[in-house]
Amino acid sequence: MKLERACIYPKDIQRITGRTERYGRKLLSKIKQHFNKEPHQFITIKEFAEYSGINEDVIKEYIMD
Repeated sequence: MKLERACIYPKDIQRITGRTERYGRKLLSKIKQHFNKEPHQFITIKEFAEYSGINEDVIKEYIMD
């Protein structure tokens, strides 16, 4: 059984959006505020998809090499 990664990182956002890694960090902070998460908590692919409006399958194509 192949395990899939559950969380998303700034570098993933950079690959998906074509923006800088710094933009990815800022966006993750905004998403954490949106979902009332603590700074140490992770953002899941599902949460990123919900916030950004990008389909989960599209996101997984970018982060699952």
